[in-house]
Amino acid sequence: MTMKSMVPNTLIFLFACFSLLVNAPHLMAQQNPANGPATEIRIGYLRAYEPQLALSVLDVPPRDEGVAGANIAINDNNTTGRFLGQSYSLDVVETKREEDVVPVFRQMLARGEKYVLTDISTKQLLSIADLAKENGVLLFNVGSTDDILREQECRSNVFHAAPTRTMLADGLAQYLIWKQWRKWVLLYGSHEPDQLFADAIRRSAKRFGATIVEERLYKDTGTARRTDSGVVQVQRQMPVFTQGLPDHDVVIVADESEVFGSYVPFRTWDPRPVAGTAGLIASSWHPASEQWGGSQIQNRFVKATGRRMLGKDMQAWTAARILGEAATRTNGNDPAQIEAFIKDENFSLAAFKGQKVSFRRWNWQLRQPILLGDGRGVISTSPQEGFLHQFSELDTLGIDQPETACKLN
Repeated sequence: MTMKSMVPNTLIFLFACFSLLVNAPHLMAQQNPANGPATEIRIGYLRAYEPQLALSVLDVPPRDEGVAGANIAINDNNTTGRFLGQSYSLDVVETKREEDVVPVFRQMLARGEKYVLTDISTKQLLSIADLAKENGVLLFNVGSTDDILREQECRSNVFHAAPTRTMLADGLAQYLIWKQWRKWVLLYGSHEPDQLFADAIRRSAKRFGATIVEERLYKDTGTARRTDSGVVQVQRQMPVFTQGLPDHDVVIVADESEVFGSYVPFRTWDPRPVAGTAGLIASSWHPASEQWGGSQIQNRFVKATGRRMLGKDMQAWTAARILGEAATRTNGNDPAQIEAFIKDENFSLAAFKGQKVSFRRWNWQLRQPILLGDGRGVISTSPQEGFLHQFSELDTLGIDQPETACKLN
């Protein structure tokens, strides 16, 4: 090709680029089905917030835990949405843990919100679940790990991005069995969440062939956690509490209420590893996770918030991204079409965990890997190698379909 023949081609290319830039707004408008203003997709976030105590100041939950993850997902949705004529927004509504949430939820309904992320108690969620269904609203549980919400009290319009206690316990148990640590001691607290997690641990031990050689209850006497329990006092107390245990491989702590659990590692009478709600902890995400593209979302999260991403942040991000994916694929904001897309057996979403996540059709729980980590990094990810399933290895975590008590309408 001669130099003379190249010049016209170059001019044609430059003209095409200029034409594309000039007509870009028109082309984007054409992609909007309404050929007008962007389709607004409002996502509500109903949150029961109260400051929480923790044995260590490093473990006090951030003020924006969960909400920050949802905001990152809203930005991700808008990155794609602007090319499709879609605009996403997040409406955060806060209440207290024991308050009646029906009045504030009715206000959300009056604003026309059809998709609501919830981080509220089980009692609060059940109080609005049927009201939401009557009004065509989809709820996404991003906070509660109570199995009862997926089992006896399951609802066809409630999706669960948060893992259950049984999923967390099974993820932990699989690793302990893989390590051949089959003899467990269970230390559990006196509050209801502690008892529920202890029940999940007992179930996992039976399911995977471990033996709980002894259980001990730690009663909450109501003393101020950090002020009344100095380092010297705890150093004396915990060895006494764990003295005289039968031969065991690992100590499992069930203390969701943050009364004693963080004081157990390195203070047991016998030198043993600690797992559960202290030591090796199972969760939906870990702030040090960088595999499978995790560093990408971690960096964006740190840049936006100034802190690392936690489990509830990932759960809220996942729920909001599921809605974004459904709206993109259905090219609109029809709740019925979005619900049908999410409930389709082929639905899945990449979530930086090495496997795509999807919903269990028998109770709308999100099947997902469980990360096991300490305060510094990820130790392992469950399901572990060798734990097989006829449909999905992720279904080895938590309540499987033959076991479920859920009866969806």
